[in-house]
Amino acid sequence: MTDIGKILVAFGVLMVLLGVILLVVGNLSGKVPWIGRLPGDIHIQRGNWTFYFPLGTSILISIILTLGLWLTGRR
Repeated sequence: MTDIGKILVAFGVLMVLLGVILLVVGNLSGKVPWIGRLPGDIHIQRGNWTFYFPLGTSILISIILTLGLWLTGRR
């Protein structure tokens, strides 16, 4: 039963960290002009319909997180 408690605590800490990251990125998005406007980001606007998919930004964030986790996870 203690294993389930540890998993739930770890999940809660992960959710808090994710929330903090989202708050920081949300505050920086207006101040850092290249976030969300990288090459590869798909933006289609026709009339009153808009489609936006930040593919380039997602790939960049994935690479940064992968490298960071790889460096911190090495022993």
